[in-house]
Amino acid sequence: MTLLTRRRTGIAQRLEALDRVLALAPGRVDDDVVAQARRVAGRAGERLRLGDTHTVVALAGATGSGKSSLANALAGEDVSQVGMRRPTTGVAHAVVWGTEDAGPLLDWLDVPRRHLLAEGPSRAGAPSATGGPDVDGLVLLDLPDVDSVQGGHRLEADRLVERVDLLVWVLDPQKYADAAVHDRYLVPLAGHADVTLVVLNQVDRLSGPAREGCLADLRALLASEGLGAVPVLPVSARTGEGLAALRAELAERVATRRSSVRRLEADLAGLAGTLDGSCGGSTSPGVGKAERRALVAALGEAAGVDVVTDAVARTYRLRSRHATGWPFTRWTARLRRDPARRLRLRDTPSELVRTSLPGPSAVQRARVDSALRALADGAAAGLSGPWPAVVRRAAAGSRAELGDLLDRAVAGTDLGLARRPLWWRLVGLLQVLLAVTAGVGLAWLAVLFGVAWLQLPPPPLPTWGRLPLPTILLIGGLLAGVVVGLVSRPPARWGAARLAARVRRRLSERVENLARDVVLEPVERELAAHAELCAALDRLRG
Repeated sequence: MTLLTRRRTGIAQRLEALDRVLALAPGRVDDDVVAQARRVAGRAGERLRLGDTHTVVALAGATGSGKSSLANALAGEDVSQVGMRRPTTGVAHAVVWGTEDAGPLLDWLDVPRRHLLAEGPSRAGAPSATGGPDVDGLVLLDLPDVDSVQGGHRLEADRLVERVDLLVWVLDPQKYADAAVHDRYLVPLAGHADVTLVVLNQVDRLSGPAREGCLADLRALLASEGLGAVPVLPVSARTGEGLAALRAELAERVATRRSSVRRLEADLAGLAGTLDGSCGGSTSPGVGKAERRALVAALGEAAGVDVVTDAVARTYRLRSRHATGWPFTRWTARLRRDPARRLRLRDTPSELVRTSLPGPSAVQRARVDSALRALADGAAAGLSGPWPAVVRRAAAGSRAELGDLLDRAVAGTDLGLARRPLWWRLVGLLQVLLAVTAGVGLAWLAVLFGVAWLQLPPPPLPTWGRLPLPTILLIGGLLAGVVVGLVSRPPARWGAARLAARVRRRLSERVENLARDVVLEPVERELAAHAELCAALDRLRG
């Protein structure tokens, strides 16, 4: 596998990583960085699609640096307008060497002014297949001035600086240290040293010592900006001095066909550097168990778990007295309002029906907020960049809806109120039998009273011991009913306690599931996204 093929394979892998970064970054990384990543991905994909048959070289520089003169000198004819009035170049000009169609590439670059040199230049010494370095496949762009007084010219230059394969910065002895070029372009493009050349034009205006001093000063300035490895070529477009070296350098870049790949590599590396701040720090420890328990406890308190379990226990005891109490007095139990129904807690669970539970109080809301913050801060400990805020936002994403969600969780919990214990029915049947017994004794005694009042002959009266049987039936039935009712109360209290414990567990599970769905899972998704984004960024760096 050739070096160029390996580089292209590496670019493809890094672009796949960039696609993953773009899938994860929106909403988590600064919008401007995401927009920059999309631009880089778009440019890279389009440039790879257009192939490496041509190498796009841009002559960029400030006003008066001689870009157009240098383009004409390299082309061997006047292809770009040269004049004293500034700015001279308002629209980029393209000079294309070779017979291969560069139309699609120039269409993508949106450069309408094109000059083809398919037969080679006419001026002696210019690059051609027969007389100088072969630059077949070179596309040379003469850009507008980067410091033009017309904003449209600067925007055009900036647009093409982002797209070309190789940047040739044309400087002149008067403004070679111009901050407009260095601070705005060269310093930010320090990572693009492999696809950058610097030309000191108009050296014919300098004496020998002045030239050497100017070149030394320029190289030192570039070194301080991280561009010490960038070739600096002294050239004079007017006299032709240094043109051969510049042509040779361009020919070597065109022949290897690596400039487009190197430019994409530099763009991806620069983007990775911009994204580095999103993956600094250490790996997240995840959601801690203590923070998880504290959140569930705060949500349970806000949901009114204690209120519900107490109401269920009191409802169980009330219904137990109604089912097992003395039939002659059990109706009084109905006069007391059912605690569960007062809170609109249904026997059959349904999340579609709201309860009448009071919403979370200010203190309970504050405890929930505190638990959310503690959980998010613990989960994001060690993360840098935007991630602590992202994790906090994920934890509190459903905060405004928590009251309604907690109410639905309670309403959808099976409170066990629909079931009637078997012992209730047995005791209730016994109470009915005892009530019937007392009623029979009362009726018998009433008949005996009527017979006596009418002074009729008394019927035979069975006895048990000395007590008449009707009296035994009446008094025994009444006393036994009262005793059975009293004896049924402890089991009712025990049953109520067991049911309250089961309901508390069920409510806690529902609250824990809610915490997992609306808090823990969003937080864990963001932590997983952080890990995946950082892994993709590692691949993006290559």
